[in-house]
Amino acid sequence: MTSWHPRRDDDGRRVAIHRPSAATPAAAWNDPNAVVVVPPGGAVPAEFHGVPFAPWQPPDDDWWAAEAARMPVVEPAWHCPKGKEAAAGVAIVEPDGRLWLAQPSNGFGGVAHVMPKGRRHDAGSLAAVALREAWEEVGLLVRLTGHLIDLPRSMTFTRYYIGRRIGGSPAAMHWESQAAVLCPIARLHELLTGAHDGPLVAAILAHRA
Repeated sequence: MTSWHPRRDDDGRRVAIHRPSAATPAAAWNDPNAVVVVPPGGAVPAEFHGVPFAPWQPPDDDWWAAEAARMPVVEPAWHCPKGKEAAAGVAIVEPDGRLWLAQPSNGFGGVAHVMPKGRRHDAGSLAAVALREAWEEVGLLVRLTGHLIDLPRSMTFTRYYIGRRIGGSPAAMHWESQAAVLCPIARLHELLTGAHDGPLVAAILAHRA
C-alpha cells in the first residue's frame, strides 16, 4: 500500500512511498541484538541511553560548518582521486553497540540500507557534510568523535567518521529516507549489502574490536 512521506522533496513535491517500512515492536529498543525500524513520524521512546528523542532543526544553513569547526576531530589529509566526487558520512554508534542506518526511499540506488552519507556541494568541510547527512537521512543531531576510513564508491570518494547521537529524532528523517534503522554491529553485514559496503563494514568491526 502506497503512503506519503510527511516531508516534501527539495522542490516542494509530495513523495510517495510505494512499499512503506513497517515499525518494529517497542520491545526491540531494549534488546541490543534486535534491529529497530522507525518509519517517518513513527513512535519512539522519550529517551534512549539517557539522550532524549526530539525533532531538531538547525538555525541556518551555516550551522553545519560552524559546528564542525567548533568540535573538530583529528583526521588525515584529504585527497580525492580524479573522476570522483567528494562525499562524507558517519557511523553513529549507540552505547549498546548498535548503529544507525537509513532505508532509502523506494530503494533509491538499488540498495535497501545505507550509512548516512552525501556529496559535498561546495568547498566546505567534509565533517560538516557528515553532520548534515546524519540529520537529513536519520533525523539525528550527531557529534563526530573520530575519523573512520576513506573509501571509493561508484561515483564518490567518501570520508566516513565515527559519531554519537546527542539529539534529534529518527522519526524526523527527511524525504530521502523511508525509515531509520538501528542495527546491531554483528548484523551490519546482513543489512549493508551494497557493492561498495564490504570495506566499510570491515572498518567498523575493526574499530569496535
